[in-house]
Amino acid sequence: MAAESFRSADEFVAVIDRVFTMMSEDPDMGPRLRDADTAQRFEFTDLEMVLNVRPGGPADDGENLVWEWSADVSWTARVRMSMSSETANRYFQGKENVAMAVARRRIKTGGDLRAALELIPITKPIHKRYRAFLDAEHPHLLA
Repeated sequence: MAAESFRSADEFVAVIDRVFTMMSEDPDMGPRLRDADTAQRFEFTDLEMVLNVRPGGPADDGENLVWEWSADVSWTARVRMSMSSETANRYFQGKENVAMAVARRRIKTGGDLRAALELIPITKPIHKRYRAFLDAEHPHLLA
């Protein structure tokens, strides 16, 4: 059975916020993502939404990651990725091979691609947790 689409832009934001919260709060992943110091910009083409993510700093109350659903932020992304919400959902489930998705233009990249690829092993543990979250709260999104 194929995954359904997100039911609304609000559902997409809520789900992706949860993913980044899980990564930021994870005792291993969060500090490693912060230390990687790689600000990212995600453009979700089908929803015409932009998410900017950066590592947390001293003024961020101990947060490992900080993100804003806005194209207009006070930092510059080192990595830029553009994809559909469906591709993002498959990626966070571990069902989208990034290299193949880039080659097939399902994910368009810009900026420091090497820095983006270095984040993949850090974020790999999120796949299982994301699938468990979807299974419990959004089973229609399971791929």
